[in-house]
Amino acid sequence: MQKEIVVIIGGPGTGKTTIIDGLILKGYCCYPEISREVTMEAKKQGIEQLFLENPLLFSELLLEGRKKQYLNAKIEPHEIVFLDRGIPDVLAYMHYIGDSYPYHFDQACKDNLYTKVFILPPWEEIYVSDDERYENYEQAKLIYNHLMETYKHYGYNLIEVPKDNVQNRINFILNQLN
Repeated sequence: MQKEIVVIIGGPGTGKTTIIDGLILKGYCCYPEISREVTMEAKKQGIEQLFLENPLLFSELLLEGRKKQYLNAKIEPHEIVFLDRGIPDVLAYMHYIGDSYPYHFDQACKDNLYTKVFILPPWEEIYVSDDERYENYEQAKLIYNHLMETYKHYGYNLIEVPKDNVQNRINFILNQLN
């Protein structure tokens, strides 16, 4: 069987982390979202919202972290590796804020290809804002649209995960891999 490097994407507050946590409980190899880690590290250095204050630096740090996750996933002994967000997410967020980025961002999307991409649609009933998630629900819907456009630009066929309970969403994803 070919190694599956599967990315789960979606706007903020769509249930990505909950699904990743559920997959971990089932014994799957999963890599967490790293933007919270980058944000928390910046806060320790006195930068309240790095993405808002220096979006290019924030995005550069995310890009490097996600490339590292991809390369690590390739050498995992597991047949399937799930990632909470992928490299094109970085570009989608830059498009969302209307910022430009260096050529190597685009090249990273072309050089590091995922086998499947699952997208979680905006879901107002489960959307919650917190200290690291500053977007409101309307902004989350715009981000979702940018994610769809960006991943499609790189040739991905996005598989939309239905709004359902966590177990059914996980089962849907796993059934798509068989």
